[in-house]
Amino acid sequence: MPERKTVERARADKRHGKAASTQAGNFVKEEMDHIREGKHGAKNTKQAIAIGLSKARRAGVAVKPPGEGKASSGTRKKAERDIKAGSKKGSHASASKESTSKRSKTTTRTLKKEGHAAASKSSLSKQAHSAASKRSRSERSAAAKKGAATKGAAGRSAAAKKAARTRAANHAK
Repeated sequence: MPERKTVERARADKRHGKAASTQAGNFVKEEMDHIREGKHGAKNTKQAIAIGLSKARRAGVAVKPPGEGKASSGTRKKAERDIKAGSKKGSHASASKESTSKRSKTTTRTLKKEGHAAASKSSLSKQAHSAASKRSRSERSAAAKKGAATKGAAGRSAAAKKAARTRAANHAK
């Protein structure tokens, strides 16, 4: 179950007209925090992100399942089940028929045995870099423009100041 604060942040993002991926980012961040706190681990950064996206879908965030050829058929089916579970308002729908407390405990026990490097800054950076390199320059530019449109004046100003600081820091090196 995601924390109440996470769900509220995602709802606030939706009210502000932000993309589903931005709303889901709250759940992914929560997952990274859990790994850093030592609640459990993850095999790799991709798995940690997948857990966060699954939670987001089950909480009702409209994150599309991965496309054909992007992920295995099992992963796509799981995403579709999560979406279905998230669309049932008020009921705590199960992701699958065989989802039992025993299965849940086994999953948790397995994740606890995994390492915590998946949430490190370097592994997150590598994951972001590899994900961005699979997209074209125009796709990245369009995403940035869309993000800026929903940021608001204060947000744009803060982002511009941060970018200036980053440029200055990198220029000094």
